[in-house]
Amino acid sequence: MAITADHIRTTLADYLDQHPDAKTELGVILGLLDDGDDLTSRKTLPGHVTAGAILIDADGRILHILHNATGKWLLPGGHLEASDDTLLQAAGRELAEETGIPPHVVNPHNQTPLHIDVHPIDANSAKDEPAHQHFDFRFLFRTTADTGNLQTEEVSDAAWRELDSISDPILRRHIAEALVNADSDAAMNGQLPLAAPWSLTGE
Repeated sequence: MAITADHIRTTLADYLDQHPDAKTELGVILGLLDDGDDLTSRKTLPGHVTAGAILIDADGRILHILHNATGKWLLPGGHLEASDDTLLQAAGRELAEETGIPPHVVNPHNQTPLHIDVHPIDANSAKDEPAHQHFDFRFLFRTTADTGNLQTEEVSDAAWRELDSISDPILRRHIAEALVNADSDAAMNGQLPLAAPWSLTGE
């Protein structure tokens, strides 16, 4: 069962319930859904949905991968596939494929994305793809494991980086808030905190 337009719409609505200030930026996704565009296909222009993973280790560091095609350090993620049932599942699949970390040692934080990002993608003549946009639904995961065998066709390196390495101030704030909330929940349940407290002030 492939990801449906209704699932994308519902997931987006859940995110906007928590972050209503993002409605203006993400309105383009709603508009394309209303037009009947298939946002699960990478051939859909001017943009389509992708799924990303924000993986946090026990020290509160975030996993980054060195993407071969762009030469940039990015968060794990990629295009949707017909075998994906949900956006969360797609993000987990991409995470496992690219980093070699098995799914059974990775725990999703929530069914709702931690962040939805709209960003431009350069034209790729090798794939006959014009410039377009990705609507990246990013989900938070936690693990105590390290990376395994990287997907060398797409990824050449991986590194755990501190929170302040996240350049997007909105994403950085959302991660910090999630870490603080996770620590509060752990304290209430008599568990050790996920990571050291993060300051939510300052960008």
